[in-house]
Amino acid sequence: MKRLYALVLALTLLLAFTPLTGCSQEEAGETVRIYNWGDYIAPGVIELFEEETGIEVVYDTFETNEDMYLKLKNSSGYTYDVVIPSDYMISKMLREDMLAEIDFNNVPNAAGIDERFKNLDYDPTGAYSVPYMWGTVCIAYDPEQVTEEVNSWDILWDEDYSRRIFMIDSERDSIGVALLSLGYSLNSTDPDELEEAKQKLLEQKPLVLAYTGDDVKDKMIAREGALAVIWSCDIGIIREQDDTLAYAIPDTGTNVWYDAAVILKDAENKANAEAFLNFLCRPDVAQMNADYMGSASPVSEALANQDESIRNDPIVNPPAEELAKYEVFQMVEGAASLYEEIWSYVLAS
Repeated sequence: MKRLYALVLALTLLLAFTPLTGCSQEEAGETVRIYNWGDYIAPGVIELFEEETGIEVVYDTFETNEDMYLKLKNSSGYTYDVVIPSDYMISKMLREDMLAEIDFNNVPNAAGIDERFKNLDYDPTGAYSVPYMWGTVCIAYDPEQVTEEVNSWDILWDEDYSRRIFMIDSERDSIGVALLSLGYSLNSTDPDELEEAKQKLLEQKPLVLAYTGDDVKDKMIAREGALAVIWSCDIGIIREQDDTLAYAIPDTGTNVWYDAAVILKDAENKANAEAFLNFLCRPDVAQMNADYMGSASPVSEALANQDESIRNDPIVNPPAEELAKYEVFQMVEGAASLYEEIWSYVLAS
């Protein structure tokens, strides 16, 4: 029903709004190339943008920040205009001079973004990114299979759930979970702590049914497992089909993540890219996307219009006192190759 609602809302808005740029198709150009996470935009949003602006969207998806980064680095003769990475990857891309400075005169809707999401550590000047979505890493579980309280990462090492556990196929997220379970920072660069995390993941591996990506939603809905590490932005999509699964953040804290839209430095359609960023920040569009994913929008007006069940959900919109316990991923300078080696070894073992 939520997807149907989003599509109906998109069609209604299409009739109600005039083109946001005021430009003709010739002035705006023809194309914008977008690279985004899978299942990370509401149905109808792309079509609405195309109808309003006359700009054709070429849209591809990725499953992890690392996959996205490697494709951008290894691609020859083809580039994207807009990419939506996570916090630590934005820092990396900025450091490697991969991003274009945004002309915010062309993105006036960005003024509606809540101040707490602006000028964060991954983009201290706020000149290179526009907040898109944010949330937490949490544990989804089936209450019929898991009757104990889910308040510790240690439950992911409980042999009672052997071959019923899903982990994220992402080096930072899964190594981060192991580090948190050991009481360490999820940004650790200490070789000894990382070796402990590696051994912890190897100890867990016989219990893991699969290392998943976007498919984890369908797997949990189908009750293929009892427990899964997921991003909170998956909750809304899961609830659309199954509202009986439960979610928890361990008492010791978790990762709070921020995803933002950036424009690549070698973008061929920068003006169109800025038009798309402006569109994403429009309150009605931001609400469509956030409602679809069950996330709290970083756009103030959109959040104010969202259902109380989202605004008051401590998993997707944690109160300030809980957020203070959580960590944001940082660049792990000097240890990036070690993270890669650990994750490759775990997957191959």
